[in-house]
Amino acid sequence: MNLYFRLFWLLVWRSRRCNAINFLDTSRISYRALPSDCDINFHLTNSRYSAFMDLARTYMLAEMGLLSRFIKLGWMPIVNAVEFTYIRDIKPLAKFEIETKLVGWDEKYFYIEQRFVSDKGLHCIVHVRGVFVCKGKQVPIALMLKEVGFEQNTPELPDEVLKWKDFLQLKKQNNR
Repeated sequence: MNLYFRLFWLLVWRSRRCNAINFLDTSRISYRALPSDCDINFHLTNSRYSAFMDLARTYMLAEMGLLSRFIKLGWMPIVNAVEFTYIRDIKPLAKFEIETKLVGWDEKYFYIEQRFVSDKGLHCIVHVRGVFVCKGKQVPIALMLKEVGFEQNTPELPDEVLKWKDFLQLKKQNNR
């Protein structure tokens, strides 16, 4: 239930009063781990990381000034793959921040890095691969870049993302 409240708060309040960032800048949003976000081990449960990441990516689009435009176009973001590395747990009532950054794209997917940080340091780093779809069809990356007005050179994907891409391709080949 609290995730619906957080989503409502994000869409109605926070996204209307957020900072403006550039297309490749880092978005930051803060949360507190409520007891209902935690599991029997008294830390943020694994499923909540994904839920918080969804909210943080939505907030990033709002900060970029793209959220309402993409909604009007009927573009829906779809996650294709996610890779988590947990470093330290987040305890109940702890404040933490999610840093979200578009790190690049290829001919089919865009890649996002999300970091959970607090005053104790880095808790989790996550890579997300996704697409936008409209009416059941993938929105081409070139069209997305044109819509957002990005005309600079494509950034180089980080080494860890390139290796992850190769690993995902290997998994596909081995499961055919």
